Amino acid sequence: MPRINDKLFYSNAIKKHGLTPKGVCWLSHTHQTLRFDIILSFLPKDISSSSLVDIGCGFGDFYRYLQIQRKLPISYTPIDNIQQMCDITQQNFKIRALKLDATKDKLPNSDYYICSGALNILTPFEVVLFIQNCYRSSKKAFIFNTLYGNKKSETYNYMKKEDIRDIATSLNVKKIVYEQNYLDNDITVGFYR
Repeated sequence: MPRINDKLFYSNAIKKHGLTPKGVCWLSHTHQTLRFDIILSFLPKDISSSSLVDIGCGFGDFYRYLQIQRKLPISYTPIDNIQQMCDITQQNFKIRALKLDATKDKLPNSDYYICSGALNILTPFEVVLFIQNCYRSSKKAFIFNTLYGNKKSETYNYMKKEDIRDIATSLNVKKIVYEQNYLDNDITVGFYR
């Protein structure tokens, strides 16, 4: 799979769909919310004393979702590698968003890292670097969703459970949790310490 120009990929989506879930390449608000529901179910019931990093934060929609659910952590740090996403998140929520690339930059430590969708256009090698960096920067868990299956695509990256287990083994992950069958070709994974 060739490297996708993520800045161009997302700026075209924003031009076409605006600041909506489709603007960050989700099929719909319903699909985005369903993925967020699964991620939230992987977090403790009470996260009010936990720190949370939203890596690949896009427009900061997960923060809005947490506000609606009344499940805000003690600290929430949005991170994206696209400046436009950081700017939008900061405007929407008056929260400082960090522009960092999880495949190569040092990330801040946090109790939990979550990622929804940001792995989908990375190359398989970049996915490994991304997951390793996020897990090593989390004190309790890294929770992420990704496209799932054996599909081959010039744009999207699909993972299989064997790929996920191999990454977990290389990181000495203590516990792996999976959730699938909520959407076609999608899986949510928790790497717990």
